[in-house]
Amino acid sequence: MLDERLLEEAVRLLGTKTYSEAVNKALQEAINVQKRRGLVQFYGSGLWEGDLSEMRRDRPITRRRATSGKRVRK
Repeated sequence: MLDERLLEEAVRLLGTKTYSEAVNKALQEAINVQKRRGLVQFYGSGLWEGDLSEMRRDRPITRRRATSGKRVRK
């Protein structure tokens, strides 16, 4: 059995109109959080091996135009 007070709070906080909508949205949020937590295990794990500097060498160089910082009215 679902706790009605929690359902009412979920509807209010999640901005939904029905309990079902609130439950579905809450479940999706819980799934998203768990997926993000799962990504943390790969941080610094050495999963990717390569040389970022070397990889960037074939990237085209884009140059920015020098500006005086003043806007000119036309």
